[in-house]
Amino acid sequence: MTAAVVIEHLQKRYGETPAVQDISFSVERGEIFGLLGPNGAGKTTTIRCLCTLAKPDSGRVEVCGISAIKQPKQVRRRLGYVAQEVALDKVLTGRELLRLQAALYHIPRAIAQDRIQQLLTALNLTDYADQKTGTYSGGIRRRIDLAAGLLHQPDLLVLDEPTVGLDIESRFVVWEFLRQLKAAGTTVLLTSHYLEEVDALADRLAIIDGGRVIAEGTPSQLKDQVGGDRITLRLREFTPEEEAQKAQHSLNALPFVETVIVNPDQGNSLNLVVQRGSNALPQIQETLTAIGLPIFSLAQSRPSLDDVYLAATGRTLMDAELAAASTRDLKKEQKQAMKTA
Repeated sequence: MTAAVVIEHLQKRYGETPAVQDISFSVERGEIFGLLGPNGAGKTTTIRCLCTLAKPDSGRVEVCGISAIKQPKQVRRRLGYVAQEVALDKVLTGRELLRLQAALYHIPRAIAQDRIQQLLTALNLTDYADQKTGTYSGGIRRRIDLAAGLLHQPDLLVLDEPTVGLDIESRFVVWEFLRQLKAAGTTVLLTSHYLEEVDALADRLAIIDGGRVIAEGTPSQLKDQVGGDRITLRLREFTPEEEAQKAQHSLNALPFVETVIVNPDQGNSLNLVVQRGSNALPQIQETLTAIGLPIFSLAQSRPSLDDVYLAATGRTLMDAELAAASTRDLKKEQKQAMKTA
């Protein structure tokens, strides 16, 4: 059976800036596939190329065996796209908005009426359907936008950061609905920088950094690949560099410790990988006490997707988000300075 999505060696630049450098992955029919990465990693550009909203510089992009580059109209009929930014007509009610969307898809009125009611019920929107969308909270607006993307019953639903900015209750409603879609046979491709979201929903995922895929597989496979348990250690709230290096040297000598990384972006905290099943915490405490170093906090956990990202890039996803935000702020300042010069 033809895969729902095939992307091979995708490249896209905006001027001199490479947004996507070499991305390849495939999505099987009937699965939820996640694209995980920080803002600026290339996730949105990738799905814009997939949804025919941007033209790749090179590469192969297909939906259900149809080229998004050569046959964009055919591809649009097969997918639903819900963008990160929700844009609703504030004058219309939710029901009126969905009727308008159905008309744009040329869905017969009787069929559209049934589908609209089914989606309103499934997304817990019945109580809000006849209120103007300008009165909606962010969570309700996101759910109405999701309903609009599903009216024509697409084979593939593409979601760009589907729960960004939503409260916990709204996020869980969206999560449960996506699981129901998958159970009904709809393929879902979503981008996210929320680790727990991709871990909870995705059958498989690709981690993107710097416009490239750095890891791909099921959440369990990727976490198993990075080895033993994780320990996060802080000597002080803001640890001096020489103390962190001293601790790193001593801890590296312990037989059950596989790696020790000093994280300067988080106050020189230390991230350790230790053998599974080892009685690590007491021995770490004993080692640091013997060389006169305090312990501010110490925690042990099983590997997470953030550990996968850390192993592949040398930084956590949070660090990457902060770095991307700093770069965006610097570019804004530079543009503002050029305007006022």
